[in-house]
Amino acid sequence: MWFPKPDNMTYKHTQTGWVTLAVCIAALILFELLPTPPAARQSVWPILVLVVLLIASLMATLTVEVDDSLVRIRFGVGLIRKSFRLEEIASAQPVRNRWWWGWGVRLYPGGWLYNVSGLDAVELVMKHGKRFRIGTDEPQVLADIIQFKLTKAG
Repeated sequence: MWFPKPDNMTYKHTQTGWVTLAVCIAALILFELLPTPPAARQSVWPILVLVVLLIASLMATLTVEVDDSLVRIRFGVGLIRKSFRLEEIASAQPVRNRWWWGWGVRLYPGGWLYNVSGLDAVELVMKHGKRFRIGTDEPQVLADIIQFKLTKAG
């Protein structure tokens, strides 16, 4: 159970998607190892590096923040983000995702999933019925803080 400290009434945690980073690095190494004509290597290498850097900067981490009014999530540098108003959340509970639901931002059979690594998540059930899952390596802590904020709010 998470217990708030008087000087720390917010939650912020960043999870790294190590598999995403490993795949990005592996793509660069594989390209270097493949026998490629020099002209092709010179034209493709900058594009490949740019794509890998873009993927890594956008999707390699997921940061979750909870304060007295919002649950905010952002991938990587923050171009991909979403927020949930606490007043619209009915409940939050730890859940386990199916492995084939994957990572990234995607639909799963119950709603939307935001995940960079692993199978653990917190499912937010909204008062209007929609469901969202936030991937995390601290599912119980995140669920507890959100539930604490929900009861505190009212």
